[in-house]
Amino acid sequence: MTFRVGVTRDFRAADGSIGWGDIGLSALEQVPCVEWEFLPAGTEELDELPAEAVAAYDGLLVLTPRVSAASLARADRLRIVARFGVGFDNVDVAACTDAGVVVTITPDGVRRPVAVSALTLLLALTHRVRAKDQLVRTGRWQDKLDHLGVGVTGRTLGVVGWGNIGQEVSRVCAPLAMRQLAADPYADTSAAARADVELVHLDDLLAHSDFVILTCALTEQTRGLIDAERLARMKPSAFLVNVARGPVVDQQALTRVLAERRIAGAALDVFDPEPPSPEDPLLALENVLLAPHAIAWTDELALGNGRSAVQAILDVAAGRRPRHVINPQAWAAPVPTEGAGR
Repeated sequence: MTFRVGVTRDFRAADGSIGWGDIGLSALEQVPCVEWEFLPAGTEELDELPAEAVAAYDGLLVLTPRVSAASLARADRLRIVARFGVGFDNVDVAACTDAGVVVTITPDGVRRPVAVSALTLLLALTHRVRAKDQLVRTGRWQDKLDHLGVGVTGRTLGVVGWGNIGQEVSRVCAPLAMRQLAADPYADTSAAARADVELVHLDDLLAHSDFVILTCALTEQTRGLIDAERLARMKPSAFLVNVARGPVVDQQALTRVLAERRIAGAALDVFDPEPPSPEDPLLALENVLLAPHAIAWTDELALGNGRSAVQAILDVAAGRRPRHVINPQAWAAPVPTEGAGR
């Protein structure tokens, strides 16, 4: 019996190749009873995977389309949805659980690339990279003293959400000699102490940090977490970096704060909604750096995410429980596919 894997078509480039480069799909090809293919043509134009497209597969490798309860209506053979990334707001996890479908994510693939991207945005802000680039392009070389940057040594970094990525942010920033704070009610206190990170209440973090990096998951508790009241707690000289999810921040409130220069600047890789409207006033501000939810998209992230997701698929095909399952209650060891394995 063949274990069939469907890969969402948003992985494809215009020429039909994998736009991400090598994402480790060759591992699927090395197992005789496992085969993969892109989902049918036309599904790339849909926000939600249709039931008729899902029905033919035992496993799905998913980038951005939604997997809803309707998507699972005919998914009698589906056993795993492997999400390429750590966010799973595009997957109806409850519906998957009810259907006995395991949902996995790839925290091992995103950890270092996202942490480095957060630091990249922070340094681009503090060194005024956008403004200095424009000085050269517009022939205003002599105006460079008007765009003095901000050093990080001795200043305070605050990380909101000290989990998989937040801890990696602390690691990559450790050589920069900053005081480090973190706000996370679930953080490991002993790990924080070993990393020389002070765990504090979110309001205290916002009030004392020169740089705030958001790395928390989007949940009902974190939706709108950084609202107008909390933005008002930040220093006028502070910078905000969001590599988490757009709805963690009240985007309209942030736009007002930036326009009124009540904080020094922000860098956003995520928005609410995505993509933002071309008329969104946020896009006209000079003190914000913007990226299309892709600042961490590197060959390192692509291969790391791909290998992690592919291994999860192979594990399920072989009857093994995969790592990084977000709905463990859905796991019931399936009958191993003959020959499937590492």
